[in-house]
Amino acid sequence: MTILTEIKNIKSTRKDLRNFGMLVGGVLLVLGAILFWYGKGSAPYILGAGGVLFACGVIFPTILTPLQKVWMALAVVMGFIMTRVILTILFFIVITPLGVGFRLAGKRPLDIKIDRSAKSYWHYTVDDNISGGGIEKQF
Repeated sequence: MTILTEIKNIKSTRKDLRNFGMLVGGVLLVLGAILFWYGKGSAPYILGAGGVLFACGVIFPTILTPLQKVWMALAVVMGFIMTRVILTILFFIVITPLGVGFRLAGKRPLDIKIDRSAKSYWHYTVDDNISGGGIEKQF
């Protein structure tokens, strides 16, 4: 699914808008209260924005549709970017050192070396525990 498709499929039902207004407004109210406690000058603005969002979420949630669409589109884009960042970090922290370690140790866990003299690459296994019933019910 592409980013544009995900953005187009953002749900904006009355319940979603109410949840959005109450959640974001509540978080801003808590953040504003913490800033007010520490005597920061931005506290009234954040408290005001949180109060307006919370009130709109409770009383008239449909007015929040454009703001919710923009907010959720931003979340989709951030999710797209962060997924790639996390997977890249995981690759370079986990997979790359494993590959380097295997290469330094001379191990080839996939056995992908081409052998021109081999008739087949199939590895036969002998296991006495395999019975007809065990093959039919694998899980």
